[in-house]
Amino acid sequence: MCWSATADLIAGAGITAVGIATVARAARRPRDLPLAALPLLLGAHQLIEAAVWHHDGGSGPATTAWAVIALPLLPLWVPAAVLCAAPHRARRRLLVPLAAGVATAATLAYALVTRTVTAEIRGHTVGYTLGLSHTGLIVTGYLIATIGSLLLSSDRVLTLLGVLTAIGAAVSVVLWQREFVSTWCASAAVASVVLYHWAGQRHSAAPEAAASRMDDHRSHRPRKP
Repeated sequence: MCWSATADLIAGAGITAVGIATVARAARRPRDLPLAALPLLLGAHQLIEAAVWHHDGGSGPATTAWAVIALPLLPLWVPAAVLCAAPHRARRRLLVPLAAGVATAATLAYALVTRTVTAEIRGHTVGYTLGLSHTGLIVTGYLIATIGSLLLSSDRVLTLLGVLTAIGAAVSVVLWQREFVSTWCASAAVASVVLYHWAGQRHSAAPEAAASRMDDHRSHRPRKP
């Protein structure tokens, strides 16, 4: 993230707290839990980067842990979580970003196994280097998996999250091209607080949906002669 280890600690703690509340709201709908847990993951990610700052970058365990979440895990987690929470009518089209996520995650996981990721403190940002080839193709697959799945979710709140995340990606490319991964993950973490509102809407809708199913069941119950 930009600025300092302190900024990462504050942001990480705040986003993690929001993540705990979001998971609590989603408890009634188990299919929503993977997506509701995203702020928890991103909050932990910011806390890990605070450790990267503390160690002045390098290639230690904190850098590796940060890279595992940012690179192979997120492009797999996000589309899978969106697909899990999506209504049946949206699931077929969500297979496209999921496939992009699987391919991207596999490529990045292989790169992490065969190469060493290093972090470098660059003023008020952190830059990560892994020595990837075909970077443009990998970034495209990454964005299709993460932002694309949100935009195709058929849910207004998730679409808003996708738009905010896309704006964050564009700003990060323009202002911090060499530190894109770090700054964009930070903006995505902040944007993920939108999921608290999403989980609240789903929580409110759950009792109504259950009541509707009960009414339908009663209306179709055969009457005794």
